[in-house]
Amino acid sequence: MPLWSRAQQQDFRSRVRGCLLGGAVGDALGAGIEFDSLEKIRAAHGERGVTGYVPAYGRRGAVTDDTQMSLFTLDGLIRAHISRDTGTWHPPTDVHRAYLRWHATQRDWGPDERRADLGWLGREEWLYAQRAPGQACLSGLSGPDAERLGTVEAPRNPHSKGCGTVMRAAPFGLLTAWDPGLVFQLAVECSVLTHGHPTGYLSAGALAVIVHAVARGGTLEEGVHLALALLSERPQHEETTAALRGALDAVRAGEPSAERIETLGEGWVAEEALAIGLYCALVAEDVRTGLLLAVNHSGDSDSTGAICGNLLGALHGETALPAGLVAELEGRGTILQLADDFVLELTAGPELHGTPVWAERYPTG
Repeated sequence: MPLWSRAQQQDFRSRVRGCLLGGAVGDALGAGIEFDSLEKIRAAHGERGVTGYVPAYGRRGAVTDDTQMSLFTLDGLIRAHISRDTGTWHPPTDVHRAYLRWHATQRDWGPDERRADLGWLGREEWLYAQRAPGQACLSGLSGPDAERLGTVEAPRNPHSKGCGTVMRAAPFGLLTAWDPGLVFQLAVECSVLTHGHPTGYLSAGALAVIVHAVARGGTLEEGVHLALALLSERPQHEETTAALRGALDAVRAGEPSAERIETLGEGWVAEEALAIGLYCALVAEDVRTGLLLAVNHSGDSDSTGAICGNLLGALHGETALPAGLVAELEGRGTILQLADDFVLELTAGPELHGTPVWAERYPTG
């Protein structure tokens, strides 16, 4: 008997694709207005704000560092899963190496063909572009000790809780066979590779657990309450807990609006980005309205849009995403291929391990 039935594989694939594509669509919707105030957005685009993609980085549908880092997170998780065959099992190390490969895309003109470790994702030339990457992400992965693995006890950038720690955390929640507590811990251990403030890494853990709950077929509310329970066991959880409770309170406060979003913050720091993205997913009538609500505010529109899209995509699956936005999305083919490879690895890994094509795509060691 296979571990995964065909129906389970199809549902999982739809949710993984939905999470990755939804996050990228939300990211791209916010990319062109990321640094604009609500007043400026409405002056330029009308009272409703943006209603679709606006040009950013020379095109419509462009993604930012949020999507770039999410893709490299997934790449690292695939390699970690493969590494189990070798007896080497430390996923944060594989994710750290993946982030170092992302960092190379921020400084190099294109892929260095001499590097055997790049794999297929590291050779995607369109990813070699700076899209306003966070300073903590850059500094945490550079310098003479860039190879040093940050840990909870000795994190990189111990005072940083920028949203760069949470906007890349959704892929951890796609490890649906894992226990929620382990998903939370892995997201934390991979967050401190660049962001060491407890609120930052606990926000990443919380998002991963909420994604995990909905990817397993649960509701957003169930995911939030599970995240709150896991947070209560951690020291210095108060800011993250307050942010999640604030999002739940905002749902009950009345009609959704940009002004209500701004009571949750602007999204530049991790717990605010999490609260805004979650709130917009909770009140969304459909994926499009949720995403547009998540980006039309004063603040980090691309990150809040990405988090909302991750959640709604994992909740509803890829077919719920607005087709016109998906069709125009930068890097759609790469995103889909990586998502499908992740599903293949988790559902049929033993059939792939040792094959030349898989070893070339995802070199380990």
